[in-house]
Amino acid sequence: VISLKTQLSYYKKVESWLREKLGNDEGRMRISRGVYLFSIGSNDYYAKILLTKGFTILNSFSESNHVGMVIGNLTTVIKEIYKTGGRKFAFMNVPDLGCLPVMRIMNTEKNGSCLEKATSLAKLHNEALSKQLFDLQKQLKGFKYSLFDLNSSLRKRINHPFKYGFKEGKAACCGTGQFRGVLSCGGKRPVKEFELCENPNEYVYWDSIHLTEMANKQLAREMWNGARNSHVIGPYNLKKLFQIRYV
Repeated sequence: VISLKTQLSYYKKVESWLREKLGNDEGRMRISRGVYLFSIGSNDYYAKILLTKGFTILNSFSESNHVGMVIGNLTTVIKEIYKTGGRKFAFMNVPDLGCLPVMRIMNTEKNGSCLEKATSLAKLHNEALSKQLFDLQKQLKGFKYSLFDLNSSLRKRINHPFKYGFKEGKAACCGTGQFRGVLSCGGKRPVKEFELCENPNEYVYWDSIHLTEMANKQLAREMWNGARNSHVIGPYNLKKLFQIRYV
């Protein structure tokens, strides 16, 4: 996993290279017309929960402080890209982390229901992200963004898989244990045993954390051309964002 700070440093190298290769004016135009896509947040929450096998990570940070730190780091990077001329940004919020198969098996007291603590963190993050982007639009001249509600779109497929062409919304295709929630797919982790479904396209989850290709394809289509200013995506869909031109 490459840290957000490292990714920003890579971006700045590319930005400098573009200006040097194309000239300052053409380089600036390319940068302004580019779309900067962020898919960030989940690892900041569930990876730490998994590593500590619980919530000791939150002993020194309240939930709101932890979310504030993540959103603050993201905002810093957005503003740095804006300073170089970036104007069009696309985001997806984080899914309901408590409903990941790997999280369900941690919720032993409720027989595999979603892990409420992780779900709460995702909700706080998504509310903070939505508010911050709305504020940035008012603060930064020319700032345009698309925010895809991955959380609600994915939850519909988890709870009503047949409606979207799936047979299973909660258990993973590959893994072991209840919901195949043990991250053993491929047999290269501490737990070597794993089961594999016959048809991944019938499942929402590929393994205990990641989605199948079919689920990702459906969500990508919604992100690209979903009805703008709906509950799914706004204020622009991704297609429209690409079409906006800055001179």
